[in-house]
Amino acid sequence: MADLPSHAPLPPADLPRTLGELRAAGWRSTPVAEELRRNAAGRIAAGEPLVAGILGFEDTVLPQLENAILAGHDVILLGERGQAKTRLIRGLVPLLDEWLPAVAGSEINDDPFRPVSRFARFRVAEEGDDTPVDWVHRTDRYGEKLATPDTSIADLIGEVDPIKVAEGRYLSDELTLHYGLVPRVNRGIFAINELPDLSERIQVGLLNVLEERDVQIRGHRVRLPLDIVLVATANPEDYTNRGRIITPLKDRFGAQIRTHYPRDVVHEVEVMRAEAELPAEGPPVTVPAYLEEVVAEISQLARRSPHLNQRSGVSVRLTIANYETLVANARRRALRTGEPVVVPRVSDLAALVPSTQGKVEVEALEEGREEEVVAQLVSAAVLAVFRRRVVLEDSGAILREFESGQVVHAGDDLPAADYLAVLRELPALEPAARSLVGTDAGESPALLASAVEFLLEGLHLTKRLNKDASGARALYRSRR
Repeated sequence: MADLPSHAPLPPADLPRTLGELRAAGWRSTPVAEELRRNAAGRIAAGEPLVAGILGFEDTVLPQLENAILAGHDVILLGERGQAKTRLIRGLVPLLDEWLPAVAGSEINDDPFRPVSRFARFRVAEEGDDTPVDWVHRTDRYGEKLATPDTSIADLIGEVDPIKVAEGRYLSDELTLHYGLVPRVNRGIFAINELPDLSERIQVGLLNVLEERDVQIRGHRVRLPLDIVLVATANPEDYTNRGRIITPLKDRFGAQIRTHYPRDVVHEVEVMRAEAELPAEGPPVTVPAYLEEVVAEISQLARRSPHLNQRSGVSVRLTIANYETLVANARRRALRTGEPVVVPRVSDLAALVPSTQGKVEVEALEEGREEEVVAQLVSAAVLAVFRRRVVLEDSGAILREFESGQVVHAGDDLPAADYLAVLRELPALEPAARSLVGTDAGESPALLASAVEFLLEGLHLTKRLNKDASGARALYRSRR
């Protein structure tokens, strides 16, 4: 799901503009949970996904979320960083009706038929059916707050506005209040990211608004029967150690749903392709499928590596960043050599160290060995994909050509034409290279160069060739 638009559109001109017109049009108030349930049921019946653009959750997370919405529950999503929790929550916004009527001038989206704020109650009482109505777009009915230890009741619920007091209103007057984030998304969805980081006393205040329907602000008791669906996220480590959710608030959530990283390379590649931002200008980019799998495999292996801190998680953002870096390094080579197409190679994987180190945490015993740990992950990923992808009918013929003293230089700065010369000198390597490239690619030198490097690296990792490496440069030779 894409991020929410920064600006809501203008409402259609034919919508009712007063309370009387709204009543005559037959509009009926609907609790927000019922609204979500109705629209979710329509999507499910039509065979449409509940949340668009979420990959890998179709058989795990989304069915649980569908149940929670149909049951009218508040939801907490529990999972490590980079598991699309926030994106999943924002994906619920399209389940709201596109337009919702509210008393004009209300700060908390008051229902024209059931106003709750003092301002809206007085306006409806005074103006009756002539009360003007504003139409609120669904994007304005979603509020989000990252929980931090310094978050206050004023941020979430509200505070006495000293300017309004200075204008002559009494402190006992509800109109002196400046409403916080929660009341301002009345009749909508409110999301709290990293809920355990919210201090316990603030959680209590939030519970009062959501359950008891009242709150005291500086001794001023305000009745706020808000209509809100609450959705929160939490990291399992924070959930049990760094912070905690108070029991009454935890009990408020009807569903606790566990998210996860992509379960296999296929889903990881799908997410990577969907989320990576590749340059729109310049030479066209073609990333061989086997290198896409290598990038995804690096993340899959990192999530099982004993050398990395698994409690902090290995985000899908690692996969996306590595993919973008791989293409960037290949693009840099194309700009220097003048090649008409950008095609990454195995030698470009050396550029992934900076994009990987910032997104993983090595165990204490491995400190100072970050680059070595990353290099081991890259080699293991190439080996795994090589074994899945390549079947050499006669590897002996290739090795015999190397035994005659043949050596091959490889590197991320060599032009593709150099690798065509390698195929002429090592004809036994050509069938496997062309098999990797595929018939649709024709005689693309850049694709053949990438295939040659992948095969050479695979032969090295399967201990059939020696490799002398220095950075992104390498020399492959016989083991004899």
